[in-house]
Amino acid sequence: MQQYDYLIVGSGLYGATYAYKQKLQGKRCLVIDKRNNLGGNIFCREEAGINVHEYGAHIFHTSNKKVWDFVNSFVEFNRYTNSPLACYKGKLYNLPFNMNTFYQMWGVTTPEQAKAKIEEQRQEIVQKLKAEGVSEPRNLEEQALMLVGRDIYEQLIKGYTQKQWGRELVDLPAFIIKRLPVRFVYDNNYFNDTYQGVPKGGYNKLIQGLLDGIDTLVDVDFFDCKIERLPEGGFIIKHADFECRCAKILYTGKIDEYFGYCHGALQYRSVRFEHELLDTANYQGNAVINYTEAEVPYTRVIEHKHFEAFGQQVYDNPKTVVSREYPMETAEGQEPYYPVNNDNNNALYQKYKAMADAERDVIFGGRLAEYKYYDMAPIVEKIIYS
Repeated sequence: MQQYDYLIVGSGLYGATYAYKQKLQGKRCLVIDKRNNLGGNIFCREEAGINVHEYGAHIFHTSNKKVWDFVNSFVEFNRYTNSPLACYKGKLYNLPFNMNTFYQMWGVTTPEQAKAKIEEQRQEIVQKLKAEGVSEPRNLEEQALMLVGRDIYEQLIKGYTQKQWGRELVDLPAFIIKRLPVRFVYDNNYFNDTYQGVPKGGYNKLIQGLLDGIDTLVDVDFFDCKIERLPEGGFIIKHADFECRCAKILYTGKIDEYFGYCHGALQYRSVRFEHELLDTANYQGNAVINYTEAEVPYTRVIEHKHFEAFGQQVYDNPKTVVSREYPMETAEGQEPYYPVNNDNNNALYQKYKAMADAERDVIFGGRLAEYKYYDMAPIVEKIIYS
């Protein structure tokens, strides 16, 4: 019987980075994944010479040079700069909200003019709350109006966010948006970080580098395994395809599923992707365009070649792949993407967390097991440098 220090459930960035660190410390790991590929949601599928971000766009960004150098030690990252656009009723606006956005919306040309316009529009909700004797926004609509005013809210936030969460904004808590990226400069770079980019050749190269020399199995569902807890510590894991003994388990799946939904199911949002191969070299001229009208059923269109092709490279390939994203509630058989962190779900999670904290020899990590949103860089920083 194979002996491992860790059984790692999930081969996404969290599981792969954790396995890499344990390997450096002389530990032996087995990584399993229920999908037929490694990489979790950063997996890329090659089609027509294009690396398709199969589970949504991922841009690595950080201001921590150690983290940047770490990921670049496995694969060189390119110079891609995240500069999404928003389309509202056929009109395009730059994101994040910046002077290009404000010029398109109001015709203002200076930062002071833009600040004055936003402040003028903010007064609507400020005065409304004051008249009602309320000091803080009570829901997400009031929060967004407090931050940017009516025009930006109605055209660029309301419909998109409603689609993303599947709820009216008056029914969502204010804390979902603590701030909005309002910048009074003509700069379309979405992130403020020092470093950003996409791996040359796709994220699979990063995962392959992290998991080099580590045992992996795909098409293995953890919940199809028979788990025998040993009195002296550790586990015997039995599956139709393998059998092993391990000292500890790192679990990156849904925390409520691990405990058999004994307190009830947590809510997650999912995304359905429609991928399309087109006989054109350049479909929309940008990697990401958000569609902010509620009437448009998808939230954004991704044109994958723009993550790695620049200038003439775009036209060297006569084909392109686009993906439309349709957010939805997670139903049976659908992949959960991010938690719905309202008061009810957060209270329910605390019950599961108490159980997880008491679970001997099992570590819970990642966005599904910790019921929180993670960017990629903080995962690396947490595991490698904390």
